[in-house]
Amino acid sequence: MRVDRSVLAPALSLALAVGIFGVSFGVLAASAGLSLPQASAMSLLVFTGSAQYAAVAAAAAGAAMPAVVLTGLLLNTRCVAFGVALAPVIGTRWSRRLLGAQFIIDESTALALAEEDPARARAAFWVTGLAVFGCWNAATVAGALAQSALGDPRRFGLDAVFPAAFVALLVPMVRRRAHLAAALAGAAVALCAVPFAPAGVPITLGALGALAGVAAERRA
Repeated sequence: MRVDRSVLAPALSLALAVGIFGVSFGVLAASAGLSLPQASAMSLLVFTGSAQYAAVAAAAAGAAMPAVVLTGLLLNTRCVAFGVALAPVIGTRWSRRLLGAQFIIDESTALALAEEDPARARAAFWVTGLAVFGCWNAATVAGALAQSALGDPRRFGLDAVFPAAFVALLVPMVRRRAHLAAALAGAAVALCAVPFAPAGVPITLGALGALAGVAAERRA
């Protein structure tokens, strides 16, 4: 597969930017009690920043495992639509589809669908997916190792990076009325649940509220 420079440059730029969030995820995952193998396995197998941040936040708050898993799954429902849109790009062979499913993320989807030429779209998808995957996982390891040297991240204000990075990952998704409705509904449900629900449950209820917001906007 021949990769044009105009495809490679934005892919690498995005990968490096995502790597910054990967370092913060590694630091904060380790501070939440995850070992290096656990944090690395999460980045290797889950490989979606927003879901990883939300799951670790819920786990650190003391949520039960079903709530942690449900939170990650709800945040990743958008990948179903991405997969449908990218099916012609990935191809029909099962081996390609199984491998390509791991790289269906916001960045690879955006760059692939921005290309009109099928060959360039295919190159953009694979190059972006692989580059982001490599940077994210390397950054996770670096962050987890750094946390052991830094100790409690609250001493350096790194605990604020956790929610800030999570919000930064989600803000670019609010582009249409449906996105805004989902964000507002989810935030309202989560905030209302904080005083009453057990730790970790508000973020799960917020994700359900976001889905309800999308459904209501579409019916309207």
